[in-house]
Amino acid sequence: MAQNIFNLGEQEEKILGIVKAQHGLKNKNQAMGFILKIYGESFLEPEIRPEYLKKLQRIDKEKGISFRDINELRKIIEG
Repeated sequence: MAQNIFNLGEQEEKILGIVKAQHGLKNKNQAMGFILKIYGESFLEPEIRPEYLKKLQRIDKEKGISFRDINELRKIIEG
């Protein structure tokens, strides 16, 4: 586990205290970890699940319909 030293402002300290209290965490270190976890889940690209990747690969192997433009596709669909 890595250890870091942060210089936080008064507002950031208050936010950590609020998160700590709201979620019943033992210390501000856990509050910081909680905030980072939520950020990662919300804003960073999620890892693709293996079963979804297999589904994408299966779809990619399916034969599709070739067309040059939207009008040609419309003719194919409408018969």
